[in-house]
Amino acid sequence: MIAISRFAIRNGSAVSQGRYIARTLSTEKKYVETTERNGVRTIRLSDSSSRNSLSLEMLKTLVREIKRDEDNKDVRSIVLTSEPGKVFSAGHNLKELTAVNAKSHRDVFEICSELMRAISQSPVPVIAAVDGLAAAAGCQLIAACDIAVCTERSSFSTPGANLGIFCSTPGIPLVRNVPRKSAMYMLFTGLPISGREAYECGLVSKVVANDKLDEEVRRITDAINTKSRSVVHIGKTFLYEQITLDISTAYALGTEKMVNNLKMRDAQEGIQSFLEKRKPNWSHDYENN
Repeated sequence: MIAISRFAIRNGSAVSQGRYIARTLSTEKKYVETTERNGVRTIRLSDSSSRNSLSLEMLKTLVREIKRDEDNKDVRSIVLTSEPGKVFSAGHNLKELTAVNAKSHRDVFEICSELMRAISQSPVPVIAAVDGLAAAAGCQLIAACDIAVCTERSSFSTPGANLGIFCSTPGIPLVRNVPRKSAMYMLFTGLPISGREAYECGLVSKVVANDKLDEEVRRITDAINTKSRSVVHIGKTFLYEQITLDISTAYALGTEKMVNNLKMRDAQEGIQSFLEKRKPNWSHDYENN
């Protein structure tokens, strides 16, 4: 089953567009197209006229789509992508960052931070599928995702300093993903790195041939689909929680997490299915056995 939504509004109300279901936004502009199929919610950035800039409305839309129906057991992963071979995202919309729009500057960066938190706090893995340029806040978006796959022709940059706006917030997830020297190179020079270089420094999980992106994303999402949603959720939560802890505290917390994980119905189902040489029948719940 496929569910598709296109964002639009006419005369102040949502309208149906054939197979599409439109939801109300504050403008008539379409920012993303969202589809759901086989447990995968795909959010495609669709504002090509602004090179998929992360405008205030685009940011709000992405937050809404990532958080929407987040307790739905049928949703097992979220994929962020764009039109193939073009710009994934050119970063913030510079028109919104001029002095005349000073009153909204804080809103732009606060909602951007909310988006990054929504990704890490989502109960399912969020995967970036990149085929093109991801610059500035667009690169930040990639770095914030749990998994990132790109094509060989993709490129990544944090060129804010070129325009007198240092990429301070894009640097937050960047320096947490790649070695410090690689992050400083990108932030201080503004020079782009290739998809292969992004893979080598750890910014992306995989780099594939230009015509293999969909195949690789499908391989990843299919693998996630075979897991218990609740187990993946508690694992993802712990991974982000322990990153900032010292190693002793992390191991102490990890021990408690493992012990509590084993009490879950899905944990015991997974063990029994392995011993009985059968596929597990997941409940996707958090209930104990």
